Amino acid sequence: LDCKSGKNKSITSDLLKNIQNIEPITMIKTEGLGDIPAKDIVERMGISDQDDPKLEDATKEIYSKEFYEGILADNTKQFAGKKISEAKDEIKEWITEIESADILLELTNTPVKCRCGAECVVKLLSNQWFLDYSNKDWKQKTHGCFEGMNILPNEIRSEFDKVLDWLRERACARQHGLGTKVPWDKEWLVESLADSVIYMAFYIISKYVNKKEINGNDLTDEFFDYIFYGKKDSGEIANKINTTKEKLEEIRNEFSYFYPVDSRHSGRDLVPNHLTFFVLNHVALFPEENWPQEIVVNGSVLMGGKKMSKSMGNIIPLREAVRKYGADPIRLTILISAELLQDADFNVEAINGIKNKLESMHESCAKIKSEEIPELEPEDKWIFSVLQNLASNVSQSMDKIRFREALHHILYDFDSELQWYFKRAKSKQRTNISGILHKILSSRVLMLSPFAPHIAEEMWEKLGNSELASKSEWPSSVGIEIDSKSIQTETLLKSIIDDINNILKVTKISPKKIIIYTAEQWKSKAYNSILKNVLDGQTNVGTIIKSLIADKETESIKKDPDFVKKTLNDILSEPAELRKGRMNIGQVDEREIISSELSSLVKSDYNVELDVFSESDSKKYDPKNKAKTARPFKPAILCLLYTSPSP
Repeated sequence: LDCKSGKNKSITSDLLKNIQNIEPITMIKTEGLGDIPAKDIVERMGISDQDDPKLEDATKEIYSKEFYEGILADNTKQFAGKKISEAKDEIKEWITEIESADILLELTNTPVKCRCGAECVVKLLSNQWFLDYSNKDWKQKTHGCFEGMNILPNEIRSEFDKVLDWLRERACARQHGLGTKVPWDKEWLVESLADSVIYMAFYIISKYVNKKEINGNDLTDEFFDYIFYGKKDSGEIANKINTTKEKLEEIRNEFSYFYPVDSRHSGRDLVPNHLTFFVLNHVALFPEENWPQEIVVNGSVLMGGKKMSKSMGNIIPLREAVRKYGADPIRLTILISAELLQDADFNVEAINGIKNKLESMHESCAKIKSEEIPELEPEDKWIFSVLQNLASNVSQSMDKIRFREALHHILYDFDSELQWYFKRAKSKQRTNISGILHKILSSRVLMLSPFAPHIAEEMWEKLGNSELASKSEWPSSVGIEIDSKSIQTETLLKSIIDDINNILKVTKISPKKIIIYTAEQWKSKAYNSILKNVLDGQTNVGTIIKSLIADKETESIKKDPDFVKKTLNDILSEPAELRKGRMNIGQVDEREIISSELSSLVKSDYNVELDVFSESDSKKYDPKNKAKTARPFKPAILCLLYTSPSP
């Protein structure tokens, strides 16, 4: 009703009032949305009328959230409690069964045009040929194939099952265009999705045809029976198609090498058609040992956050993009912007960031020389341990096809660790770390090689290697054992520096001296006991306190019952791997570690002297009574405004 323009003036104010008082009937419950989501979002976004451009965003938000998270309410009777995404087809069938629905065929985006720009003409055909995807035995076999397959990401598996369940007969022939004639009906051509889903089998054969080593017109049923199934004698078939027995056996061996298909990668939009047909047709044509092993499904590539469209003019031809930005930066930008199923966003800012990162690594490769690695300092053992973990994490991410995660490990996550290593080495005024840095950079380049092969080979050469990076051994091990003690040491030192920085930030003082107090012996034993309880699944404070009091070595806990709760929180806030590492190394001499490894860092960072005392040291200087608050791996810190032990 367009009342603002003066139309429909005959409508009375009473009628308008009645319309405004109509309460919609809620049929969908969605977490985070109210009983009337449309009303709530219109008010939240300040939408004034139906011409407000924000209305489209509001509609998308509600439709998306309701479709994937909405649950049908109790008033929907037999559909109550079901997700919208699950119940959609059931409701459609039910409405059709009770004859309250009809089918309306329409072209929503007329005129329809193909990729080449030509107009597509739809024609109803009689005497059409179909693939009977509704066949129960065929469906059952295909379900079995899917159950034995690896689907990445695994959450897409249910979509394949649903598609397979609702698939029925599908036209497999057409009368116009390019294609192969249907063998039993020469007036028809094989429709592309009827046979292109097994193109990987044809690829093995096509190169021999293209090289004219075999004649494409001579490929009989017997030829395919031999290549695909190993049936009949190769010599007998070779004579019939004018080729050699050796050539047929070569093709058969190549097929046996490449089959079954190890992994099929494609977009999510092909789940309801091409990818499901791919499995169906392989199940129909090949023995079980040659059924597909894996399907990997990815999202689309967006351009600046928007779907690519010729009408929007935001498509960059691939060759032009490679000329402008380079193949490696493009590949990395797409991979690092999203995981599987998510839409990757290609934008100039992101690609420039990747290019800068690659150029920085390339420059480092040219500067760092391979030198003999010296006797390892604690920070050296630590950085090699971190590198070992990096190689392991990248390998695991790649095994799961989580390439975004793998690239973040290689390009970014390791940088913060490397900066800490530089900081530690600089504070000790070390000049002998070139060999260590060369080994670290070499490992990172090898990990980068599968993702950015061109620049990785250049980096590899700059590092002084004559062989190709792509032919080198994957750095699953850097040749040095992971040193748990060094990991605990550096974690402790970093945590103390962070605490000092926070104290100085809050107090806004410039200290003249810093004093650190480490926990006394019984607290360390109590810490290890609490840690063991946590690893065994026991986190009840009362139970832990009782067990500590019962032990003579830790009965002092009676003097400080809050220690257990605080220590328990300390342990639970740490990563699981760190907890296990601390359990493995047992008690450590924190005072010795801090005295020997932190003094130079404190001097370098704050230009002050560092004193370290044990909480139990009778000669300690502790004017603020800070020492008693020390806990294992959480020493107490005092920043002094004077240098002498007295004001």
